[in-house]
Amino acid sequence: MDFNAIIKRAIAIITKPTEEWEVIKNETMTINDMFLKYAIWLAAIPAIAGFIGNALIGTTVMGFTVRWPIANALIWTILMYVLSLVGLFVAGFVIDALATTFGSQKDMVSSMKAAVFANTPVWIAGILYIIPALAILVMIAGLYALYLLYLGIKIVKNPPQDKAVGYFIVVLIVYIIVFWLIGFIATTVAIGRHVVPVM
Repeated sequence: MDFNAIIKRAIAIITKPTEEWEVIKNETMTINDMFLKYAIWLAAIPAIAGFIGNALIGTTVMGFTVRWPIANALIWTILMYVLSLVGLFVAGFVIDALATTFGSQKDMVSSMKAAVFANTPVWIAGILYIIPALAILVMIAGLYALYLLYLGIKIVKNPPQDKAVGYFIVVLIVYIIVFWLIGFIATTVAIGRHVVPVM
């Protein structure tokens, strides 16, 4: 895998999104390329960082450091990793399914481009999960990811100008539901056992 290409794309989509979306729009790639050469690598960042933060670093509450048992943290890591990738595919599928409703062309590859590359800042910011107290900052990256998603839909899917915002809003609602469910499922399954308070 060309990690230089991953880093270059991640920096470009974050720092100059409009220009990079135009590049992505015209770039020939498959859905497999997007997942196997990009998403699976970056999606590992928040998953691994979350494992370290939850199981090894822990969160301090009223003088106690609360850490998850290794097994629980490992379950959470695997579920978050796998389900986040599944969630991306679902998001791309929804973007494509709604395309004709909002005057765009159905094209699963372009729809998946919008879903996958818009998620980049969340993956990068996911390194902050190493320190659980900083995890809330990932939400800021999430807001920027939504902006990237809007640009991606607007540029890559190219709906009529008067329908772009509506298209984005409907996709946004689906995004919130899908990724909330992912977090809920992973956390509920993972913390089925007790966490261990450590002084």
